[in-house]
Amino acid sequence: MKEGRSRAFYVLAAFFAAYVAFLYGPMIAIFVLSFQGPDGGLTFPMNGLSLYWFERLFFTGNGVIDIGAAFVRSAKLGLTVALLTVAISVAAGMAFRKKFIGQALMFYVAIASLIVPSIITSLGIALEFRLVDDAIKEYAASLPSFIGQDFSTSMGLFTSGLAAHLTWTLPFGLLIMFAVFNRFDPRYEEAARDLGATPWQTFRHVVLPMILPSVVGIGLFGFTLSWDEIARSSQAIGPVNTLPLDLQGLTTTVTNPDIYALGTATTGVSFIAIGLALFVIGFLQRRQSRHGSDAGAGMV
Repeated sequence: MKEGRSRAFYVLAAFFAAYVAFLYGPMIAIFVLSFQGPDGGLTFPMNGLSLYWFERLFFTGNGVIDIGAAFVRSAKLGLTVALLTVAISVAAGMAFRKKFIGQALMFYVAIASLIVPSIITSLGIALEFRLVDDAIKEYAASLPSFIGQDFSTSMGLFTSGLAAHLTWTLPFGLLIMFAVFNRFDPRYEEAARDLGATPWQTFRHVVLPMILPSVVGIGLFGFTLSWDEIARSSQAIGPVNTLPLDLQGLTTTVTNPDIYALGTATTGVSFIAIGLALFVIGFLQRRQSRHGSDAGAGMV
């Protein structure tokens, strides 16, 4: 007999629907309000429908901050963080496959920043770079020439800012690679070495193609986590701001849908990055499956 759904199912379904509405409702409202006309406000009902606020944000300017420059800065920093997170995570994952003295301690130290409050990490990095600045200034002052006399600070987007973001992205990359290599079958590498492959050739032609979907995922983690990071950037970014910091500043100075248009644009970039990563991962997985089928057919 075909049984109907119980009352508990509908109760749980309603609860889940309310949860989704609570989670995504504010974001959808911001998306909708960002497409208002020139007379639009910060609340419903909408006044017109246009791309006016996006044009004002990126081309005309709102007279408060340079959104275009902040957008480019955050994109460059996010891409740099993604590349470094991938390179360091893969290297660490390969290294941790073999036992060495202090392995457990190094692992816990590497992921400790996940449990340390972000603002504390940001303040610590800022303090470190201020100590470096003091040392550089003291050394420059003792020189007889004017070399280094114009030095102001070593804090910046790709120094202290990059370090702060890596403390957030690297633990995720490391944990992913540890999980990947924990399931990796070393017999593939043994077979490659038996056929005369060097360690680099084994990694390049055997290991890397097999872990590449996970590597793309780590890059996605690195970019998206850096793209919207505020707390770790607040004290360690130096004299310039990233886009999230400028967005936070706009919440106290802008009283029109400019800020909604900026929020929609930044979220759109995140969705584009996620979509590209999913496409690349799917393509790599299909290619691996196709190559595996071809190899199996060849053996038959």
